[in-house]
Amino acid sequence: MAKAKLKIEKQNEGCIIVGVAHSNISEEEAFEHLNELEFLAHTAGAETKKQVLQKLPVPNPKTYVGSGKLVEIKEYIIEHHIELVIFDDELSPSQLRNIERELCCKILDRTILILDIFASRAMTFHAKTQVELAQLQYMLPRLTGLWTHLERQKGGIGMRGPGESQIETDRRIIGQRISLMKGRLKDIDKQMNTQRGNRGQLVRVALVGYTNVGKSTLMNVLSKSKVFAENKLFATLDTTVRKVVLGNLPMLLTDTVGFIRKLPKQLMESFKSTLDEVREADILIHVLDISHPNFEDHFRVVNETLAEIDKSEKPTLVVFNKIDAYKPPEHELEDPDGHSSLDLLKDSWMSKLGSQKAIFISAQKKENMEELREVLYEEVKEIFKVRYPYNNFLY
Repeated sequence: MAKAKLKIEKQNEGCIIVGVAHSNISEEEAFEHLNELEFLAHTAGAETKKQVLQKLPVPNPKTYVGSGKLVEIKEYIIEHHIELVIFDDELSPSQLRNIERELCCKILDRTILILDIFASRAMTFHAKTQVELAQLQYMLPRLTGLWTHLERQKGGIGMRGPGESQIETDRRIIGQRISLMKGRLKDIDKQMNTQRGNRGQLVRVALVGYTNVGKSTLMNVLSKSKVFAENKLFATLDTTVRKVVLGNLPMLLTDTVGFIRKLPKQLMESFKSTLDEVREADILIHVLDISHPNFEDHFRVVNETLAEIDKSEKPTLVVFNKIDAYKPPEHELEDPDGHSSLDLLKDSWMSKLGSQKAIFISAQKKENMEELREVLYEEVKEIFKVRYPYNNFLY
């Protein structure tokens, strides 16, 4: 008799997201950060019921927000039966304990939310090891002693424990696990270095950019492969390499993990393979989501991160993706000469980028893909001329 399969619909958990507009950022920027946090919460499977933003010179060291704002959040939680509150910055262990005591519900911060998304998306042994290491490093200073049966606090026969409290045992176990994960990652890094060395002298092209800008979709179109792509943050957690032939020139195309603002320091290790691929690439394709209202800010964040990773100047193509979804800002007036706002945007970015080439495409609708292939072919050909001066029959 065949077993009937029951499909259980998982309800999205209702949540409140909380942020602070401190002296370093404007209120508008703080709301942008909250919108990004809402998208992160949606990716993790939570539904945002309310956004709370408070203006403070610096976040409160005890409760992140002021005591009055905390009371306001508690009233909303009781009234609407909310079980989850997410904060936009990493909370210290003492802040976490104080807020939990006050609100009596599940508290997450931006770091643990990103770690949770990474844990749900990690598919390979490498990604799972990186995420587990990051989770353990985050958890270690936030342990609380919930039970004490191992302590030597009581007298009597059979009541003498090994002399350490449960929290000490937990710390020791987590410390051992962290050492194990670091050892595994060292072995994996050696293996990946060997793999990169075995790729020979082929021209390497790396796709870089903010998370959810369409790097994996572009990878699928250029390489005709089936890399997982979805309209959610951090759909890609592993670098994927595919051989692509443009005209008659072979090259290696790499899809990398997307960048994000306020990236948790525990996760920088997870980006090590991405950073290595970027350092060893000959050409970078910087992908931007032109339909996102803050794409210029994303461009700046990624450029700053890339400058820290690799100081060398590399040929870079700036690819403006999702032109099919682009909507001009409401405040923009019609151009008297009849040019569309997208055309004006193209002209302004062409002049801004100078020597870097700008291409406007839609990877999903496959618009302007031929132009991208032609420009990329010319860039690869220039490197081929230097690397293989006697193989000119290829180009």
